[in-house]
Amino acid sequence: MSNTTQTINEQDQKSVTNKRYLPLLLLNYGFLFIGSLSSSLLSKYYFNHKGSSRWVSTWVQSAGFPLLIIPIVVPYCLFKSTQRRPFTGFTPKILALSIFIGFMLGVNNLLFSWGNSYLPVSTSSLLLSSQLVFNLILSVIIVKQKITFMNLNCVILLTLSSVLLALESSNDQPHGVTKTKYFIGYLATIGAGLLFALYLPIMEMVYKKVYCYAMVMEMQMVMEVAATVLASIGMVFDDGFTEMKREGYQVFDKGEKVYWATVVSNVVSWQLCFMGTAGMVFLTCSLTGGICMTALLMMNVVGGVVVYKEEFGGVKVVSTVMCGWGFCSYVYGMYVKNKMMKDRDDDDGGGHDSDDKNVGSCNPIEMTQIVNSSSSPLHHSGV
Repeated sequence: MSNTTQTINEQDQKSVTNKRYLPLLLLNYGFLFIGSLSSSLLSKYYFNHKGSSRWVSTWVQSAGFPLLIIPIVVPYCLFKSTQRRPFTGFTPKILALSIFIGFMLGVNNLLFSWGNSYLPVSTSSLLLSSQLVFNLILSVIIVKQKITFMNLNCVILLTLSSVLLALESSNDQPHGVTKTKYFIGYLATIGAGLLFALYLPIMEMVYKKVYCYAMVMEMQMVMEVAATVLASIGMVFDDGFTEMKREGYQVFDKGEKVYWATVVSNVVSWQLCFMGTAGMVFLTCSLTGGICMTALLMMNVVGGVVVYKEEFGGVKVVSTVMCGWGFCSYVYGMYVKNKMMKDRDDDDGGGHDSDDKNVGSCNPIEMTQIVNSSSSPLHHSGV
């Protein structure tokens, strides 16, 4: 390897000691925060005002993939900050994995839409936190995630919050929704959580061969295209595109303009959510991404109560507090470990320990290279 390439590798390596790591991490968490909260509320807004097509709700979750052209093309064409041409680093294996994950994401989107059509936002959000226990188990199996007190404590607290909610679910059944439909929505939401838990460690496994943030967005775009193809097939068989026009003109009780504004806003918010999710997994690990996603569900609970005046009784209060407690304990554990790593790096005179430090960053300005897996494997670590 040439000195120039080695220098670029050192700059772009996903290390918590990289000065660009924290800004990029915060940017992606901001995308995740805005996207998660707004997409959840907008999806429920669609169903609350007589939108009824679950395929439409599924389609909008991935149809915004053209927006990903911005972080992919702009650094190369406008800012000239990279010499790597977009979409030039795909191997047949990575392309095939991206398409497979995209189809899996499409099924997950459908399950989410099914659950969201029958359950209150707050209930759906708390149920989705159950994905963490599946996430931990699958992360241990797929990417050899280490189980520590901090991550196990967080998973237990967030999972117990879902169990508490399940025990009191009969008091949270929306008006007009039968017990059968409520049960279907409950199972669909749990299924979406399980599939999302599988989606995260698989993404981490693929991202281990990448340290270029631009390529992460390229892979995300391929996944979204695959998910959109699946949703479009469902839309065609269910006459969903015609249904969208009919809903806008005749059914949606807020009028045609508000309907299309809701659809477009949903498209944008879901892309922000998925961009943030991909970035968090790439910069940290699948378990951290899942924990951050689950912690934001607490905000969705509050949003459902504030915006839609949903019931917020004692069980939801306890569940929300447990979510916040678990997340805060995990973040504190991350802070302590990162501080210890930086202190050790200072004691070693700035040396790098590939087993502990390669947990999360690329240079957002020099988005240039892709690591050859045979010469520079990346290792993620969890708290």
